[in-house]
Amino acid sequence: MQAKDWQNLKSGSDVRGTAIEGVEGEHVNLTDEAVEGIVKAFLYRLAEKLGKTKLTVAVGHDSRLSAKRISDCTCRAITQSGCDALFTGLSSTPSMFMLLQEKTLGADASIMITASHLPFNKNGLKFFTKEGGLEGKEISEILSLAAEGRALVPAAAGHVQEIDYIDTYAAGLVRIVREKTGKVKPLSGKKIIVDAGNGAGGFYVDKVLKPLGADTEGSQFLDPDGRFPNHIPNPENKQAMQSVSARVKEVKADFGIIFDTDVDRAGAVDAKGEEINRNRLIALISAILLAEKPGVIVTDSVTSDGLTAFIQKHGGVHRRFKRGYKNVIDESKRLNAEGIYSPLAIETSGHAALKENYFLDDGAYLVTRILISLAKLAEEGKDIADLIRDLPEPAEAAEVRLSFREGADFKTLGNGAIEDIKKTAPKTPGLSLAPDNFEGVRIVLDEEHGDGWALIRMSLHEPIMPINFESNVRGGCKKIAQLLLCMLEKYDFLITENLKNYIAKSF
Repeated sequence: MQAKDWQNLKSGSDVRGTAIEGVEGEHVNLTDEAVEGIVKAFLYRLAEKLGKTKLTVAVGHDSRLSAKRISDCTCRAITQSGCDALFTGLSSTPSMFMLLQEKTLGADASIMITASHLPFNKNGLKFFTKEGGLEGKEISEILSLAAEGRALVPAAAGHVQEIDYIDTYAAGLVRIVREKTGKVKPLSGKKIIVDAGNGAGGFYVDKVLKPLGADTEGSQFLDPDGRFPNHIPNPENKQAMQSVSARVKEVKADFGIIFDTDVDRAGAVDAKGEEINRNRLIALISAILLAEKPGVIVTDSVTSDGLTAFIQKHGGVHRRFKRGYKNVIDESKRLNAEGIYSPLAIETSGHAALKENYFLDDGAYLVTRILISLAKLAEEGKDIADLIRDLPEPAEAAEVRLSFREGADFKTLGNGAIEDIKKTAPKTPGLSLAPDNFEGVRIVLDEEHGDGWALIRMSLHEPIMPINFESNVRGGCKKIAQLLLCMLEKYDFLITENLKNYIAKSF
């Protein structure tokens, strides 16, 4: 492997690549050589940082087809480095961080083998220390060390010990609910179903909901299956949300839960089968936390104006920040460090990190926190959806993704176009710039020009320019899209067909 081949495996703050064949044109680059080299480089760097050569590292994985191969490679790299591995088997990503907080296990770090919601042929490595997940620049450093072949030189090989930690993790969630509600089975009389999408989240039924008294009959796709035969395990996926919504209505459940593959994200469905995700999910957990103590809610950049009004009405401050769950988490941490209370960092994708829970993006903890409120509201004859009845929601919302022409310097050209629009949009009648924007350009449009807003930004990792827009009136999004097309079609490096198609299909 060349140096660039190693760096090509970087994906934000994770390592990700193609792990098995099966998709035309996508060849395996997360090879045994790559996995072992990266893990050895991680251990080399960690040993240097901690000032010790004998490390203990936990290893877990989600339900992907390549999980066994990569787990074997990872454990082999650990033992060949003279370190010990604690193998947890099928695990959630959040549990692999929480494991490090267990002093009795003595783990120095953990490695989760996952590629979140990506297709079946992908996989990756996510690294944790006791302080949290690694940053993107740290992943780059590890990949550079791997390219150099850096590794510990042990006096003797380490060993692998198999442990079952998910039971301990789940018991912790059960304990939190019982402590907060004062009841052993606070969910008795409630039908709550889970859609795990054949990922790693099936444990939540038997290990959390049932001990709390919930009727879970009707839960679906709990068995791990890395082919993901029913739908993509992703709360942002329309098919996935439609599936769990339909199931809630079919079995007349009081509440539905959906997890992504590795359970660091979640979505929900109310008793009427209405989706609680994106802005609605943010509003729900915000209402719960702000009722306990006012503070700043940090979200990504594509959240709605209605959400801002909702947070303010509930005694909070909405700080709309950059896309990327690490970005919103870091911003919330920064505010707290400055003495400004911020209990929540959350993306519309379902990544939610609470200050009270190590700022760990944990879908199971998020859902557990909501269930505490569900149990308390039931005693008052209310439903969880009552908490967001006053959320102003747009009449229409859309996302259109524009691509760049082949060979274009998309970062330079895309950011240049955004800066250009920042200058020209305020000079256009009916348009103004949002004052609280930290990413791309957010345009506010008056009633005559669509009565809403639009955000033009660059994707974090791809040669894509996503455009999100919302309107308070029917037909407003088409007006906004037409204005956006007029702004963007002059840039010949952009392919605007998707925007044209949206306009053509809008009625």
